[in-house]
Amino acid sequence: MDYSLIDADGHYYEPDDCFSRHIEARYRDATVQVRRGADGLGRVFLGGRRTFMSVMPGDYASAPGALQGLFMGEVADGFTHREVINAKDHPEFTHRAARLALMDTQGVEATLMLPTLAVAVEQDMVGDVELTYASLRAFNRWLEEDWGYSAQNRIFAVPMLSLLDLDQAMAELRRVLDAGARLVHLRPGPVGGRSPAHPDLDPFWAAVAEAGVPVVFHVSNSGYNLAYGTLWSEDPANPSHLQSPLQWALCNTERPIVDTLTALTLHNLFGRHPNVRVVSIENGSNWVRPLLKNVDKAAALGRRGPALGGSLPARPSEVLAEHLWVCPFPEDDVRDLITVLGPERVLFGSDYPHPEGLRHPADFVGLLEGCDEVTTRRVLRGNIAELLGIPDRRPAARPA
Repeated sequence: MDYSLIDADGHYYEPDDCFSRHIEARYRDATVQVRRGADGLGRVFLGGRRTFMSVMPGDYASAPGALQGLFMGEVADGFTHREVINAKDHPEFTHRAARLALMDTQGVEATLMLPTLAVAVEQDMVGDVELTYASLRAFNRWLEEDWGYSAQNRIFAVPMLSLLDLDQAMAELRRVLDAGARLVHLRPGPVGGRSPAHPDLDPFWAAVAEAGVPVVFHVSNSGYNLAYGTLWSEDPANPSHLQSPLQWALCNTERPIVDTLTALTLHNLFGRHPNVRVVSIENGSNWVRPLLKNVDKAAALGRRGPALGGSLPARPSEVLAEHLWVCPFPEDDVRDLITVLGPERVLFGSDYPHPEGLRHPADFVGLLEGCDEVTTRRVLRGNIAELLGIPDRRPAARPA
C-alpha cells in the first residue's frame, strides 16, 4: 500500500488517578479509586465497594493480540492468558509521545483512543447522578491532559458522556466540544430506565448533529447483568474476570448494542435528527444483517402501536444503514459486512493493545483480500478520516 492506516479502535491503559486527579473535592472519596496491595496489583473501588472491573486492567494483561489465534480459529485450547504484561512496562500503552513513536513504526497515521477501565465503571455509579457526572468530567479532563482530543491530528481521544441528566449532559458536551473533541461516547443500553432515543433527550441529539460530531457506542458494562443475568440464574455481582459463559452471551457482547440500535431506529431518532451519525466500535458485526431484517419486521408488526418518536418510514433498516458505521471484529466476515452496509460504512479497528485484538494493526489488511483498491482504502483510512474531519490525503502520482 502507498498510504498509512487510520485505526478506529485504539486503546490506552489508564493510570490510578484517571478519575481522581481532577475530581471536585467533595466527590474525591466517592469516585473511582485504586488501592494497591502487597502484590502490586491495583484493586478498583467506588467508595468502599469493589467495581465490575475489580483489578486495574493494565496491571495484569495479556500482550497485544495474545488471543488473536483463539478467536480467529488457530488455537483450540480455550481462553487462557499468554504473555502476561504490565502496562507500566510499556510506555506506548500509557503515554502519548511513546504511542506516537510506535504508530510511526506500525504504519498508523492516526487512531481513535478509547478507555479500558472507564467503559466498565459507569454502571457502578448509575444510582448517583451527581457522582456520575463529577466522575466523567474529571475523567475527561485527565483525558485532555494526557492524550488530547486531536494531538498532532493523529491521536483522537474520545470523551465519555452520559444521558442520565440532560442538563449536565449538555453542559459537558459543550465543554468537550469547545476543547476540541471530534467524537463523543455513550455506553450502549437504556439510560436510567428509558430509551436513549426518547424525545426528551432531543436537545442532546440536535446538538451533536449540529456540531457534526459522531456518537460512539463502544462495548461497555451496560448493566445487563441486572437486566438479564438475574433472570437466568446468574450472579449480577460477578466481576469482569469471572463472568460466566451465559453472561458473556447475554450481557456483555452483542445484546446491548443490538438493543440500542434497535431503539434508536424504532424510536425514530434518525427521522427527527437526520444528521446524527453513530459508530459501533468493539461490538463486532455478525449481528448487522439480522438486525436490519428485524427492525423492518418489527416496524411492520407494530404499525398499529404507539410511536414514541414519531411515524416510521416503510423500511427503517435503510435509514439505520445510512446513519451507522461499524468496526468489525477481526474474526468477523468483514467482506460480508461490506456487502450488507456498503464500503462507506465499514471501519478498520485493531483494538490495539488489547489481547483480544490484533497483534499488529496491519494484520487487518489481510481480511480485505479480494476487495478492490477503492474499497480497501475506504475501510483502512478513508471512512474514519471523513468522520474525524481530517483530510484523506491521496498519494502523489507515480511518474510514468
